[in-house]
Amino acid sequence: MSEQDIGPILPGPGTSDYERYLRTDELLALQKPPEERVHHDELLFQTVHQSSELWLKLAVEEVQEATRLIDADELLGAGRLIRRAVLCLRQVTEAMDMLDLLDPWEYNIVRTALGHGSGFDSPGFRNLARVTPGLGSAFDRALERTGAAMDELYRNRAQYEPLHQLAEWLTDYDERLRLWRFRHYSVVARAIGEDTTGTAGTPVPVLSKLITQRQLPKLWEVRSRLVELFEAERSGGGGSGGDGASSGRPIGHGDR
Repeated sequence: MSEQDIGPILPGPGTSDYERYLRTDELLALQKPPEERVHHDELLFQTVHQSSELWLKLAVEEVQEATRLIDADELLGAGRLIRRAVLCLRQVTEAMDMLDLLDPWEYNIVRTALGHGSGFDSPGFRNLARVTPGLGSAFDRALERTGAAMDELYRNRAQYEPLHQLAEWLTDYDERLRLWRFRHYSVVARAIGEDTTGTAGTPVPVLSKLITQRQLPKLWEVRSRLVELFEAERSGGGGSGGDGASSGRPIGHGDR
């Protein structure tokens, strides 16, 4: 077989179909060239953030499709996509380990090139915040279709196994969102301290308040309810599934 026979067949620039399909010429041109950087570490900074936007883009699409599947009662398929979104968030969280290798003094040099740029302006961050409440609402509707209270998913797990498993996958997702926010806060605090104002004028302590927010709070509230029910039954007081854990806020409404 000649080189001509195995040459690229896809349209576009690049000497191979790998380069053409992934559009690597465009992708690798998105970072500043050395002569335009204010510091060598700008490439590190851009690589971490640009790759994170790609992972967040994937997470957003998976959450949107998972929401649709939950409403179609395709819970296992939805769970598979939620687990993908969890892994996307793990990727962006672990990528921030690279930012710990930025020296605080040298980061201040990089910071001069950021303008008023802020993590709050991240399209991935904003879009994930936009689609997550819909995911929680879809779970609420699925729960309503069973007629069960939230605590029943755990107390009668075998009866509600698919929905119970979905609840745990959603808990993984919400936990990973919180870990990502905590890691972001710790990276910022390590780089510029905890008593500083960010490039967009946001005081660093504001970031710390985000850590306490739950986007799907009912998934955490039910755990407290289960402790109460368990202790009541253990003491002979009976205890009823009731609607204690299923009342109040829908799971898609985080603390504001």
